[in-house]
Amino acid sequence: MENTLGLEIIEVVEQAAIASARLMGKGDKNEADRVAVEAMRERMNKIYMRGRIVIGEGERDEAPMLYIGEEVGICTQADAKTFCNPDELVEIDIAVDPCEGTNLCAYGQPGAMAVLAISEKGGLFAAPDFYMRKLAAPPAAKGHVDITKSATENLKILSECLDRSITELVVVVMERDRHNDLIKEIREAGARVQLISDGDVGAAINCGFAGTNIHALMGIGAAPEGVISAAAMRCLGGHFQGQLIYDPAVVKTGLIGENKEANVARLQEMGITDPDKVYNADELASGKDVLFAGTGITSGNLMKGVSFFKGGARSQTLVISSQSKTARFVDTIHMFDQPQVIQLH
Repeated sequence: MENTLGLEIIEVVEQAAIASARLMGKGDKNEADRVAVEAMRERMNKIYMRGRIVIGEGERDEAPMLYIGEEVGICTQADAKTFCNPDELVEIDIAVDPCEGTNLCAYGQPGAMAVLAISEKGGLFAAPDFYMRKLAAPPAAKGHVDITKSATENLKILSECLDRSITELVVVVMERDRHNDLIKEIREAGARVQLISDGDVGAAINCGFAGTNIHALMGIGAAPEGVISAAAMRCLGGHFQGQLIYDPAVVKTGLIGENKEANVARLQEMGITDPDKVYNADELASGKDVLFAGTGITSGNLMKGVSFFKGGARSQTLVISSQSKTARFVDTIHMFDQPQVIQLH
């Protein structure tokens, strides 16, 4: 899968990032997201594959492009039988977030990315558009920290696994009212808190790399993005757990579904019989081969954002593969017209 689709998948996230980056700092998060969706969809439909969106921009009636269940790729077109060989056909499931951190992009803040994860058909958890309690940590803490433990307990475990004092640990938490108690507990335990307004996929992935000065992600964020984070962390060997949150009273910002009971019923319709189950990265991204790709829209810890020069642009992409067991940083110069200068630095 990686050999067949690797370069083209990179181009998918690159094109989405470039489209969003043109609107960076203009204060219109919806438009930044829309253009990224269009760019991602257009490029995916040029790939020789049969792809299915399992995590996208919402339900079909609410999302005209890249909706959940949409088929993408050359081999999904009406006349596909004339040019697609069934024996060579690559069928994959795709989870996308064309502009992860829409507010970050709209207001020119660090860490916005265009991201996706792919696996063979059935290899990614089809998460409902609910919320998810998440815990991400470095590989050294995998299987030791646990989302069912308190933040204080997990910080003690993390301290032992990383051979650091708790005061040296940095925990990323989304700045939401629902996290007030969590933030207080982390600080009282002695660790430092880095609050983010958006974009917890990037925060989770940062836990997988030493030197980012981010040692854990804790708290509640969107469930679809949790699957994308899990795919990346599975490839990196990091720790990731997620637990669906279906009670609007817990989230405090509203959920799809009018109430807790209706949300439980929706989960059961989707085949999720245990709504309180704790999922690990291997369950959320269970495929034999999993690949994550993300291109920086605005600069973050791992990647620089898109930079434009006369006649072109430069992007940085992170590609993580369970198949080749690699994390590649791809630096690309895009030549749009006839660039007079190709900017290296």
